[in-house]
Amino acid sequence: MPARRRRLTALATVASGTTALAALAAAPAAAHGTLGDPVSRVAACYAQGPENPTSAACRAAVAAGGTQALYDWNGIRIGDANGQHQARIPDGKLCSANAEEFKGLDLARDDWPATKVSAGSYTFTYKVTAQHKGTFNLYMTKQGYDPSKPLAWADLDLEHPVATKTDPVAEGGSYTFSGSLPERTGRQLIYGIWQRSDSPEAFYSCSDVTYGGDSAASASAAAAPTASAPSDEQIAKDADKSTVDHSGMDMGSADPASPTAQDITNSLGTQGSSDRLAETGGDSSTAYLAIGGAAALAIGAAGLFASVRRRAVGNGGAGRHSR
Repeated sequence: MPARRRRLTALATVASGTTALAALAAAPAAAHGTLGDPVSRVAACYAQGPENPTSAACRAAVAAGGTQALYDWNGIRIGDANGQHQARIPDGKLCSANAEEFKGLDLARDDWPATKVSAGSYTFTYKVTAQHKGTFNLYMTKQGYDPSKPLAWADLDLEHPVATKTDPVAEGGSYTFSGSLPERTGRQLIYGIWQRSDSPEAFYSCSDVTYGGDSAASASAAAAPTASAPSDEQIAKDADKSTVDHSGMDMGSADPASPTAQDITNSLGTQGSSDRLAETGGDSSTAYLAIGGAAALAIGAAGLFASVRRRAVGNGGAGRHSR
């Protein structure tokens, strides 16, 4: 191949990489879901409307952390958790996964919207916007849990998960799997951890539940607002207000209709994307690295283009003189 053609081919390759990386950097972060039944705190408050939630607890959450957390209902995550959940999330920050955006969800209150449950078998659903291989572990608080105090790891019965499921298949926009709820009374909480196996990334959720019974605690719990999940119509309508990607909402097919960041980087034949970045410990800040990489490639492409052009002009001039 002539030297000039090789230089032009290199220029095209660099430009292609620049375009793809720029697209990756500009794409919203891919988020992944939350417990839909029993309904998580963030989903229950989002369903009430981020701008004007109806329950006192959800209004307090918005006052503490703003409305964006509710529009980003599917984004409570740690990109490099790698199974180190207790080490990465301090007591009192479990529902937010220690993320500042979601701090309103950590408020210690006994009036969060709740799902009524009873002991025995239970079918759990997890609303998702992107499928990943990994394991779900759901834990319930111990009897004696006090919702008026910040949630701590010691409040959870970590030795006896109420449900565990590895690599379920999503249908209709949700994963569905079975578990068993223990005997409890009054207000309790189910803490969900979804740890990916193809990445260190993990996702977290808090679902408030109430048991029936004759105790004063049960009577108080029964008076709590009932949690409702957001509709698909609401999620679709508000997708442009979210800072996370909702392009994979139709989970009825294994092939999403819209290209993802993974698709872009796969087209380059490189190891990248938000998922691959998470494997190296990347999180939501990693987008800035992608931006920097795209900028560096752009500068390199500009320099190469200028070099090729100068040489082309020079060769053209030499040819004219030789004729």
